[in-house]
This record gives sequence, C-alpha cells and structure tokens, in this order.
Amino acid sequence: MLPWSADLAGRVDEQVITSELLKGNPLGDPHERPIWVYLPPGYDTEPGRRYPSVYVIQGYTGFVTTWRNRSPYRQPFPETADAVFARGEAPPAIVVYVDAWTAYGGSQFVDSPGTGQYHSYLCDEVVPWVDARYRTEGQPGRRAIMGKSSGGFGAMITPMLRPDLFGALATHAGDSLYELCYVPEFGKDVRHLRDYDGDIWRWWADFQSRTSFTKDGDHDLLALLGVAACFSADPDGTVQLPFDTRTGVLRPDVWQRWLDWDPVRMIPRYADALRSLRGIWIDAGTRDEWFLDIGAQAVHDALGKAGVPAEVIRFELIKAGHMGIDYRYPLSLAWLCQRISA
Repeated sequence: MLPWSADLAGRVDEQVITSELLKGNPLGDPHERPIWVYLPPGYDTEPGRRYPSVYVIQGYTGFVTTWRNRSPYRQPFPETADAVFARGEAPPAIVVYVDAWTAYGGSQFVDSPGTGQYHSYLCDEVVPWVDARYRTEGQPGRRAIMGKSSGGFGAMITPMLRPDLFGALATHAGDSLYELCYVPEFGKDVRHLRDYDGDIWRWWADFQSRTSFTKDGDHDLLALLGVAACFSADPDGTVQLPFDTRTGVLRPDVWQRWLDWDPVRMIPRYADALRSLRGIWIDAGTRDEWFLDIGAQAVHDALGKAGVPAEVIRFELIKAGHMGIDYRYPLSLAWLCQRISA
C-alpha cells in the first residue's frame, strides 16, 4: 500500500450542486455544495446499463473533501470502495458522497430552523439531481444510504422518514440511545462553560476569534451547540440547550425534543417503513467512547421487536473504539450492494 493516491478502476465525477432549499439558511452556509459521484468500472463502456446507488454521509465536522484524508497504513474510503468493485466483491453501483456541513460542524441530516433544511436537501434535491444525471436505477429498493457516527444516525433515520427513496442502510457507530451517548457529555459541558459564565454564545464568540480546537472544551461544546441547533431550535431559530448550564439539570421539554430523534425511540413509530427495507447493517466498537455499542444493541433489539425480519439485518460488535473503524466501510458497502442488487 502506497502513502499517496492510487489509481481507481472506476472514476469520481466531482460536481457542484446548487440547492434552492439551502439558500438563506440560518447560518449563512453555502447553498452551492460539492458532490462526488463515483462511477464503477464499466460505466463508460456499457452505456445501456443502469446501476443501483449508495449514498455516503459523514460524521460530525465532516465534509466531502475529508474523504481524501489519508492515515498511516490505511487507504481513504473512495479507494477502498473502488477496490470492492474492481475485485468483483460486489455488484457494481454508483456511490454518491454528499456534503451536509454547517458552520456548527454538521446538520445531523435533519430539517431544523437552527441550521437549515438538510434532510429535504438530501432527499428532495440531491437524490433527484443524481438520478437525472447518471444512469441509476431509481426504485427505493435499488438505493441505499450509509454513514458513521452522526452519519450513521442520518443513515438510520432517513429510510425511516423516506422509505419511498431508500431501501437499505448501514450505520457504523450511529448516534443512538441518547441517555448514554449524550447525557454523560452534559456534565463535561457544564464544566467547560464555567469559563464562560454558563453562556454557550460567549464560548462560540471566543471559538470564532481564535485558532479552532486550541482549548480543551472546544470539541465538546461545538458538538453541544451543533446538535442543539439541529434538535432543539425554536421556530425562530433560537437554540435551546437541553440542560441548565450551571447545574446540569435536564430541561425536560427540551430534552424530549432530543429524545424524539433517538433512533431507538423512533423505531416503533416507523416500524412499517423499517419492515420494508432490504438490508440493515449495524456495527460499533465495544470500547466506543459514547457507548454507541450499547446503542447499537438497543437499535438491534428494537428492530426485532418491531418485526423487522432477522434475515435482512447484519449486526456485529467489534473490538474497537469510536475511531479507526473506517476499515468497516467497504465491508458494509459490498453487503449493501449485494442486498440492493438481488
């Protein structure tokens, strides 16, 4: 393995999509977004062939160009994904890399008055844009979505909300079981905010005024502010935090708005949609720092209670933490392609 870019058997078509839905978004983020569309080997030489598609979304603070980041002794996902098809490990598919970054670090792929209409952007703009320009098979059973962490959360909820578009999913350490993955973080946040008299906006002004991530609380507080903007912004865009920033006591009405987005709690409400899916891949590391392995187990159990057939679920807990599980992505990609091509 070389420590620089490898040639691809397929090719990546780098484009820009202009979003009407993201125009005038609350954070002033760009409404023109990069989008990468991977075309598998044979796409250009078989002009009459159509392909299933897999949409790839990222974790918090991720944006589309970070897919090219390289780690020692590991290749970035566009290269390992290409190898899946080059080696014939899965039926060929079009792979779409979607950008949903915001000034707060992410969108959670939901529509929110605090960040913008990112769920609608994905479903009502990106998917039709791809289908209009590339030879996709347009049925929901031929379209999948996958992601890790916040992207894993987005991959779980999107087929629940839009089974008319997506027929399979893969979630790697996706946000779930919020009393374990979020509540323990709130105590850290209270301690960090003591330096700002409990005011998240004083921290935000400080964060913007200096080099990012140079203070201990930056990562934690960015996640707090960003997720609150996604889950608990008022109709006018005012961001409500789910706890008292001095005492840490939960604010039940605001916290409930977060719980309403917990995949574990969503599954019973969207059981019909989930039972229609052709494949659900779930994995997480047993040392996950946000206890997302326990969340993954809770998601798996909730799916069973909702009557999702066991044969469409692939569930595995692996010996890992939250990071360093990118080697799992080509595995789930191959599995998804097999499910949506059958």
